[in-house]
Amino acid sequence: MERLQKANQTMQRYSCSKCGSRVYFDNRTCLTCGSNVGFSPRTMRMEAVEQLPGNVGLYRRIGAPKAGAVRFCDNERHGVCNWLTSPDDGNGLCAACDLNRVIPNLSEGDSLPKWAEFERAKKRLVYGLLRFGLPLDTGNPTSGRLAFDFARDVVTGHLDGVISVDMAEADAVERARQRQQFSEPYRSLLGHLRHESGHFYWTVLVDEGNKHDEFRRLFGDERADYQAALQHHYSAGPPQDWPEHFVSAYASMHPWEDWAETWAHYLHMVETLDTAQAEGMEPGAANFSLGGIWPFKRYDVYREESFSSLMDHWVPLTIAMNSINRSMGHEDFYPFVIPAAAYGKLAFIHQLIRRRQ
Repeated sequence: MERLQKANQTMQRYSCSKCGSRVYFDNRTCLTCGSNVGFSPRTMRMEAVEQLPGNVGLYRRIGAPKAGAVRFCDNERHGVCNWLTSPDDGNGLCAACDLNRVIPNLSEGDSLPKWAEFERAKKRLVYGLLRFGLPLDTGNPTSGRLAFDFARDVVTGHLDGVISVDMAEADAVERARQRQQFSEPYRSLLGHLRHESGHFYWTVLVDEGNKHDEFRRLFGDERADYQAALQHHYSAGPPQDWPEHFVSAYASMHPWEDWAETWAHYLHMVETLDTAQAEGMEPGAANFSLGGIWPFKRYDVYREESFSSLMDHWVPLTIAMNSINRSMGHEDFYPFVIPAAAYGKLAFIHQLIRRRQ
């Protein structure tokens, strides 16, 4: 069975603790020394492990002899997960796979590769949420626990903490068709997950945080009839001036969707900056304009930077990446312009997350 060996672009640079070679967020094996590697949500690092003598399925961390034993998530046997978990976890699932309520019927031919695609995207979402220090389970009856249903012929959306995703979203051809049909140039499976997670965290950060007044000043009154707004959006389309107020056309539909689109946009920005910095190609605005040498001073974009500083890094990076894409004959890497109104909304989300940390 194919394992997760493809070098997907990663958020941080990881190295094998046995041989020092580079490993990637999706790797199950170090391609240099052959050691087993997995991602530990406890340490937020990729770790090389070796099997404990006489204990099938139990491993110890190479280079950390005093650390406790670990095991791979049970979904590793399907080739869809490389995360580590504790032997004491009763259901055998890692912190990310434990969020699944429904998975596809694996006896159906195309289910496994689509589930693997879904898990790759979901792991990136969960990684970012953990880096922010956001809860996956609030323990609160109102917001509850984040959960995922990934199945055929379901409506992609969110309800009471459950994110449902249609398996068609894991098909590249279908995504391209819908991207054109709905005029969504940045439609992706990870984008869907980030958007829908925004609905969950609206309850956590705005509703339970009693930030309704601040929210309504920026996004509008979420008590407006949602179904009426939805019908109007698909019958009449977005307002002509939507680029002056929103990050996307869909964000103009209803304040809840404006929040979710802006939330997803913010998560895109932070992880992209984190990756660019890890790769030594993230241009700090001042140094970039003066032709400084990369990389610049390291910082934790998930926790340390002000929003204005984050934007000072983001804008020159997107300009550079758009130029590179055009040089290759491709569409812009970042086909967006952030208007002043959306800037304020992004800053609001930034502040709510920071207050939670």
